[in-house]
Amino acid sequence: MRVPLLLRRLRGDERGATVVEFAIVAPVMCLLLLGGFDFAHTLYTRAALQGVVQKVGRDSALESQDVIEANAALDDKVRKQVYALRNNAVIKIDRRFFRSFTEAAAAKPEPWTDTNGNGRCDAGEPYQDNNLNSVWDRDGGNAGQGGARDAVVYKVEMTYPRLVPIYNFIGGSKSIKLEATTLLRNQPYDVQGSYAEPVVRNCA
Repeated sequence: MRVPLLLRRLRGDERGATVVEFAIVAPVMCLLLLGGFDFAHTLYTRAALQGVVQKVGRDSALESQDVIEANAALDDKVRKQVYALRNNAVIKIDRRFFRSFTEAAAAKPEPWTDTNGNGRCDAGEPYQDNNLNSVWDRDGGNAGQGGARDAVVYKVEMTYPRLVPIYNFIGGSKSIKLEATTLLRNQPYDVQGSYAEPVVRNCA
């Protein structure tokens, strides 16, 4: 008689139900909060990176007595800003210049004969060195800041570990990779330079 009575009492007893429900819901809520925080931090970092890249890109396009020294100082400024966001970030900075915005937007490779059909210039394949830098350029541009009136693509890439280990729960990447790019024309402080006639070379 006591057992059926006890079962009836337990069946109607709702004390502790809230604790059980909380134990079920709490992990899901924590996971959602961590994911939201990680996503929001990524958006903020991306916006801040794009802002500093645009500012430094504009400064790079101004006339300078020593372009290499000035650009090195500006790149250091980018690194300081990025490290202020994430001090363990890995930073990669790249400058590519083109003769015009049209060429920069097209990003066409220098003409080459793709004899092996692998989509890149190698194995002694002949190519037309339009910018005379003795290297086949996949985007048709050239490394560096360029000269007067050249269009410059300034790109910064940063990679850093996730702020919260959300990847442990959803199987995502352990790191975040962000990229910011700006395209500007150098100040017209002089007549734009020009290349000589293209030279046919062979890729390594």
